[in-house]
This record gives sequence, structure tokens and C-alpha cells, in this order.
Amino acid sequence: MFIGLGTIINIATIIVGAAFGVLVGGRMSQRTRSLITDVLGLITILGAASALIPMWSNRYVNALPKGWTLLVILASLLIGGLIGSAAKLENRLDQFGEFLRNKFGAHESSTFLEGFVSASLLFAIGPLAILGSISDGMSNGIDQLLLKSSLDFFAAMAFAASLGWGVAASAIPVGIYQGVWTVIGLGLGSIMSGYQIDAMTIVGGLMLVSIGLRLLKIREIAVGNLLPALILAPVFAGLLHNFV
Repeated sequence: MFIGLGTIINIATIIVGAAFGVLVGGRMSQRTRSLITDVLGLITILGAASALIPMWSNRYVNALPKGWTLLVILASLLIGGLIGSAAKLENRLDQFGEFLRNKFGAHESSTFLEGFVSASLLFAIGPLAILGSISDGMSNGIDQLLLKSSLDFFAAMAFAASLGWGVAASAIPVGIYQGVWTVIGLGLGSIMSGYQIDAMTIVGGLMLVSIGLRLLKIREIAVGNLLPALILAPVFAGLLHNFV
């Protein structure tokens, strides 16, 4: 095996899963597609619930000053959101999706953009993307990324059945994102403590809730603007752990 194999497999499973989904989805009525999207929204929120569990774990609670566990998440999301809004990350992500839509020749009224944005965030956010990529970079195996690839295959199939080829295009940012973490794992080894991973996971869980609300058409939240919070959360947690 070689370093980066796990991410390559993950990219392939997303594309293949999306291709199967598109083939099946073309035979579905609009009502059935809408139902699938609703189910995906509910499942995304369920997955978010599991990502929020570390909020009450002893590892995370004991690593921070009493009463600061929630404030770390709040500060990460607020400051991260301000940074993301100033950088117009949501707009840039939409523009990138629009660029890919034109390249792939998808119709303007299609769900290409929604599929690209939702799937990109869903596949990139979560502990497996980070931990698995770092483990791959450290040559500790790709078991975690293989598990993620299996989950992403079925998720891509389900998403693409309703949202189309934009889901397959999400393999590009996912590959870049996980590739960066693999390089970090290669160069620096384990750079975060467990409680810092917990902080990042909790923030990611809340962002998954936002994606679920978007899929259910309950609330449009600019999740892309919140992406800097994923970086800030472990930083804030580390500062409080060491200096407060």
C-alpha cells in the first residue's frame, strides 16, 4: 500500500456510488425523489446527533475549564462564521459548483449545485475524514477511510438518485480536503489531542444539522461560511486547556 490510497478509494466510491444513483434516479418520479431527499435530511440529522455525543464525553469535559465546553463551540462558530462571511466562502463554493455544472453540461435548472454543495460538506465533515486521513499519512493503515468509503458509497448513491451528478463532483473537494490532512499526518504525525478532535467533531455535527435542515427545506443556512470553525475549534480548545 502507499500513502494516499485510502483517499483514492474514497474518491472512487463516491463517483461510482453517484453513478449508480443517477442511473436509478432517472427512473424515479419527482415525488419519489423528493421523498428520498427528505429521508436523507432526516438521516443527516441523525448522523449529526452521533457527532454531538463528544460534547458530554469525559475526555472533552475534563480537558477544559468548567463551564467552557459550550463556549468553545460557540466562539468557534461565531468567529468562524464571521471569517467565512468576510471571505464569502459560501459564494465561492457555489461559484465552483456552477463552474463544474457548466463543465459537465448540466442544465441550469437541475439540482447539480445543491448536490455538489450538500455532498461536499457531508463527505468532508466528520471525524473519519480527518482521523482516517491522518492515520493514512502516518502509515498506520487505511481501515478508517475504508469504513468511510463504504458509508460514502451508499450515501452518494442515495443523494445522486435525487440530486444528480453534482454529488459525483463533490469527490473533487473531498479529495483535496482529505489529501491535505494526509500530508499533515505524513509531516507532523498526530497533531491534535483527543479533546481537540472532539471539539472539531462537535462543530462538524452542528454543521451537519444545518445540512439536514437545508435538505428538508426548513432553513437555508450558509454552511460554507462556517467552515473556518472546523479549524478554530481545536485551536480554541487547545488554548483553554493549556493556558486557562
